[in-house]
Amino acid sequence: MHFGMESTRAAIRWRYPAAPADRCTGVCGLTRFHLHLVSDSTGDTVHSVARACLVQFEDAEAIEHIWSMVRTKAQIDRVVAGVEANPGVVLFTLVNESLRSALQDGCRRLGVLVIPVLDPVIGALASHLGRQSRGLPGRQHLLDNEYFARIDAMTFALNHDDGQSSWGLNDADVVLVGVSRTSKTPTCIYLANRGIKAANVPIVPGVALPPELAAATRPLIVGLTNDPERLIQVRRNRLSMLHQDESTDYTDIEAVRSEVTQARRLFAQNHWPVIDVSRRSIEETAASILKLLARRLGTEE
Repeated sequence: MHFGMESTRAAIRWRYPAAPADRCTGVCGLTRFHLHLVSDSTGDTVHSVARACLVQFEDAEAIEHIWSMVRTKAQIDRVVAGVEANPGVVLFTLVNESLRSALQDGCRRLGVLVIPVLDPVIGALASHLGRQSRGLPGRQHLLDNEYFARIDAMTFALNHDDGQSSWGLNDADVVLVGVSRTSKTPTCIYLANRGIKAANVPIVPGVALPPELAAATRPLIVGLTNDPERLIQVRRNRLSMLHQDESTDYTDIEAVRSEVTQARRLFAQNHWPVIDVSRRSIEETAASILKLLARRLGTEE
């Protein structure tokens, strides 16, 4: 995304309190509003904060306007013009004082709510540490050792996805094992974003697991399982997206139940910890894995 350019995500539904009738736009009780997310970096932070907060509310539909890499006064002027064209709530993560002031002044002139989402945390840390923040944008994205570790972990996850490059399993920090559609790949990618080298191995009926898995001593091996009926639903959706026939053992309830039972038996035989992903998000599954890894390394608090 170019400096100061706006990216709009229209009709993204959030939960928000029911609005007065004059704020309804076609659906009674549903508030539709503009949400401007302004950042001097990639915008990931402000977007994550907005998502985490707004899902707590009901009956609203937000139209996101994402303004990333905003680092000059001219770009601030473009943001303010965009807010004027589509008045709404403004959340920002600008750290440069002059840019912050320019945005806040512009929003104050327009009479719109503007929220500096990082201020409470930065202020509390400054008070605790007895020093001022550096006020430099994008510090979390510096090309430091941690950044390159994440890139290395991402490459590892892609190279060891779905049983590929099984010869390198012992180099992993974590290996996820499970039947098809138990979120192995997205969980590995999420862990890689945290700098964890994660591989995954599928359990396929009639196909032996790679011998390198049994021989691996370094990684934490975790079994992922899912409720058979939920698994069938996910698999059917997958086949439908691929325009493939759904009448196979892949979605047969008895066959899937047998798959899940055999997988659980395998996990128990190898004394691998098991995580049921039936009602878990990718983030929750990854958090459980990180806790298991910390316990194994003796770093759990």
